[in-house]
Amino acid sequence: MTATPSTDATWLYAVAPGRVTVPAGLTGVAGEPPHTVTVPGLAAVVGAVPRADFDEEPLRVRLGDASWLEPAVLRHHRVVEVLSGTSTALPARFATLHRDDRRTAVVLREHRDELLDALRRIAGHAEWGVKARLGTAEAPDEPTAGGADQERPGTAYLLRRRDRRREREAELQRGYEDAEVVHRVLAASADEAVAHPPQPAEASAGRGPALLNGAYLVDRDRQAAFEAALDDCAGRFPGLRLELSGPWPPYSFAGPPGAWSRP
Repeated sequence: MTATPSTDATWLYAVAPGRVTVPAGLTGVAGEPPHTVTVPGLAAVVGAVPRADFDEEPLRVRLGDASWLEPAVLRHHRVVEVLSGTSTALPARFATLHRDDRRTAVVLREHRDELLDALRRIAGHAEWGVKARLGTAEAPDEPTAGGADQERPGTAYLLRRRDRRREREAELQRGYEDAEVVHRVLAASADEAVAHPPQPAEASAGRGPALLNGAYLVDRDRQAAFEAALDDCAGRFPGLRLELSGPWPPYSFAGPPGAWSRP
């Protein structure tokens, strides 16, 4: 194992069992060619990134810059995706950095049992994402009538607005309750499941809030059963719009947290 030069930090992409061959031409978040750090039974796929750009403070600035963050996330995902196509790969959290390759090797040894257990859990599995939204867009309030009503809306108008607001609130509450049922049904068809915090409407490209933002670890041999469960939910809850994404590397089930922490 060759240590990363002192001017570089080590960016962690994924951990795999045994030895891994990194495909030629693959590049990482800084345009670097990923390489491996190995200990008995484990291999980490990492990249050497300039410490001046990726130390804690400059990285904090970069993480707040969408013009850097979005392509960097895609490059990180691309490395993980390629590795997942050839081996069981436990994806590291984005922006997991170690001082150098030696530190990465220490982390692999310290968390060896946890990492091997996590690799066994995800072997032969993929992550699927499901979002649930209300099937109808929220209707805008009606404009007030012309003339004096624009300045002093009448009682009938105010009552209509109140009734519409209550209807929307009731519809949203039913949507959340139905989405909880969907999550339980899908979780029963998966090995593991997690409900991430719902995505706010302003981050959903105008599609309304995600009442469910679920991730499911599904055995590849049970993928058809999982999709059938989703189709059944779509029929049971026509008021929800269910959005399936995947398969993904199992980011939501990567753990253990200690292996991804920055020293």
